[in-house]
Amino acid sequence: MTNEHYVYRQTTLDFVTAAAQTCLLLEHASEIEKDELIEQLLQLLPILYVRTRALEPTVPELDGEPQQFVQEEDYNFVLLGIQNLLGSDDTYLTVLTENQRYTDEPCMATISEDLADIYQELKDLAANFQTGQEAVMNDAVYLCRQQFTNHWGQKLLNTLAALHALQISKED
Repeated sequence: MTNEHYVYRQTTLDFVTAAAQTCLLLEHASEIEKDELIEQLLQLLPILYVRTRALEPTVPELDGEPQQFVQEEDYNFVLLGIQNLLGSDDTYLTVLTENQRYTDEPCMATISEDLADIYQELKDLAANFQTGQEAVMNDAVYLCRQQFTNHWGQKLLNTLAALHALQISKED
């Protein structure tokens, strides 16, 4: 058995590939038709979820967190591109949020904000991965997986459900 570094394991490479594909799609969302974006997201988001869940555990190798590359302008570009494309279909009701613990009222969420939040995590990962420094790459995967557990995994699932409902209502 080889003693390859964590970042070169197939599960890690599969995850990083899915993350990069997701970033690319979200960065170009405003350039494609609404129905095409929904269809591509319905195909890509489950793969991203599975690839993230399949990651083997790792531990940080460096002190401090990896560099954050996504700027407010990048985040807003993705957010507004999706928001403008989806229009009134951007908003959905969700019951699986932190705020739901404190109220009986349904909570509103937006697909665009959820996807922009996910984009920010994935793009920071991808940019850190491009450094080619194994310790930085490792820690970026570690942090991204930790953030998946803490918040963006649930956002991905909520968004997937909202997109599924949009697709089904359109087909009916």
